[in-house]
Amino acid sequence: MTKTSKITLVGAGPGGTDLISLRGLKALAKADVVLYDALVDEELLQYCPQAVHKIFVGKRASNHAYRQTEINQMLVDFALSHGHVVRLKGGDPFVFGRGFEEIDFAKKFDIPTEVVPGISSAIGVPGLLGIPITNRGTTESFWVITGTTTKGEISHDVYSAAKTSATVVILMGVRKLSEIVAIYKAEGKDDLPIAIIQNGAMPNEKIVLGDIRSIEKKAEELYIGSPAVIVVGNVVALHEAYQEKINNNELVHV
Repeated sequence: MTKTSKITLVGAGPGGTDLISLRGLKALAKADVVLYDALVDEELLQYCPQAVHKIFVGKRASNHAYRQTEINQMLVDFALSHGHVVRLKGGDPFVFGRGFEEIDFAKKFDIPTEVVPGISSAIGVPGLLGIPITNRGTTESFWVITGTTTKGEISHDVYSAAKTSATVVILMGVRKLSEIVAIYKAEGKDDLPIAIIQNGAMPNEKIVLGDIRSIEKKAEELYIGSPAVIVVGNVVALHEAYQEKINNNELVHV
């Protein structure tokens, strides 16, 4: 029997396997091929049929298993040869996940596509730790910005965001922390609360809390690295540990 070609783009959510949606699990259960990313917990693959082809196509910094153009073509080729392909991505596939590029490429071959949203790390990871991205009386909006552009430079949107009172969430920005700090200092916001959360929603999660003035030293002390979510804004002060220390002027990493 010839299988019907289809591509389903599934957001796995951040970190733990229990943060994927029920619809996402149902898609995995019907997959013939799964192409999964570096930020996906491989335990999720147990929800696939036993005979499914599982292919790692993850990208981490400069270490890429496949180029994006190759991934796009693989999705199409496997859909035409095997049937239902699930593209499993960490977080939400449309938040710096290049999901639209993959779906758009597939549509050129008239392959049916479906998108299953995921919980974005930009919102979900801070929320799991008690840091709301918005809070009445604290902030009226939030920005989600990539820390590093395709040219390897810090996004110019950080300069604009630093001028506002909005919560700013920066993904893929740990390597640009010094530049981020400098931008906020130039706006006179040395005392603005900031949090960095590494490996959010995972057993090896780490969080460092501080203000713009102190965060570089604290991140260095705790050996913070990628992948991490940076949250800048007064909502960070709502974190329980921050509240406990702020009265004593003792902002320490936890």
